[in-house]
Amino acid sequence: MKNKPKKSKIPWPTKKAMEQVYELNLWGNNTADFYSGFGSHNPEIVKPYVAIVKEFLTSFKNPLIVCDLGCGDFNTGKELVKYAEKYIGVDIVPELIAHHKKAFIAENLEFRCLDIAVDDLPVGDCALIRQVLQHLSNAEVESIANKLAAFKYVILTEHVPNENFTPNKDIISGQGIRLKKQSGLHLTKPPFNFKVKEEKELLSFNLDLGKGVIVTTLYEVF
Repeated sequence: MKNKPKKSKIPWPTKKAMEQVYELNLWGNNTADFYSGFGSHNPEIVKPYVAIVKEFLTSFKNPLIVCDLGCGDFNTGKELVKYAEKYIGVDIVPELIAHHKKAFIAENLEFRCLDIAVDDLPVGDCALIRQVLQHLSNAEVESIANKLAAFKYVILTEHVPNENFTPNKDIISGQGIRLKKQSGLHLTKPPFNFKVKEEKELLSFNLDLGKGVIVTTLYEVF
């Protein structure tokens, strides 16, 4: 009996996929209304990230306007608001943004519900993109990368394999990431070729053997 050919997966709209992640607790559950997963709550991952981003943001005489693109449950972002002139949290899930507008209040804080691959991004000095692009298709990443050129700085965090890997293998947008394909995102490599003045690794956190590395990189944009 011949094996039946595998059916190709039909991409689901990213908004629907991300709504399902929170509705079904696909990234885990800590009894909160929304939960963005281990990477946003493990103190060993979150505390060093907050410290290094704080150090960067407070190195400027005049505070920066920060755009948190894909802010998720805001467990990490809430620690950085006070270091920005203005902090704009952006996410694609309407219920998430509605929740945040009630739960997190500060004079310099606002939230917007946007699809960062489709909609215009807020104007700002620094974009924070923390474990977001790893869930998106190459077409969506390319669209976003083209818009990131408007920022002076981009701080990007990605979950990548431990060892050498082929970057930027395409995936269908959703819960999963490129790690299952022994790949990870690298914005300055093809097909994205994101043009930067300087690239600096700020932080690297090794997960258990075989589960990859969470890397945070600072890009100074032309």
